[in-house]
Amino acid sequence: MPYIDIGNELPGIVGLLRFRPETGQRLSALAETLLREPNTLSPGERELIAAYVSSLNDCKFCSASHSAFAAAQLPNGTDLVSAVCTDPEQAPVSAKMKALLHIAGRVQQSGRSVTEADVAAARAAGASDVEIHDAVLIAAAFCMYNRYVDGLGTFAPDDSEGYASTAEVIVSHGYMAVLQ
Repeated sequence: MPYIDIGNELPGIVGLLRFRPETGQRLSALAETLLREPNTLSPGERELIAAYVSSLNDCKFCSASHSAFAAAQLPNGTDLVSAVCTDPEQAPVSAKMKALLHIAGRVQQSGRSVTEADVAAARAAGASDVEIHDAVLIAAAFCMYNRYVDGLGTFAPDDSEGYASTAEVIVSHGYMAVLQ
């Protein structure tokens, strides 16, 4: 049970978004913009960054959710996401993605942990300034989302099938569908 009475029994951030629809709409819109709107990084790649940061933050609900969302949109799905969350340097992703994940991991530690050398390495691996920007913003946003979910003591189901069915909704209809 969450630490506060949210008036519903929905898991993780879903219950919180419905508890405060005035903030829930804005948080969902931010996720929609960061993870689904047109971009040179695919939605699956952006979800992978969210899953990776959430796993570093040990946020069970967000890690499981965004891992499922990434897996539903990437080749080799669950195996790829698991490999990235375990060891992104050894995972079968592009050098550009490894560099962006490295930056995201630095942001998870502290925004000040990102160095000019990290950015230069990402550029050398083919990342654009927009992709670097978006990786930093996704990582920062997911640190906030993770702390929101865990700071209010929401629950995270153990059933992986629930995350997979939510992935179908998110992939098909987006983050605003969670509010309905």
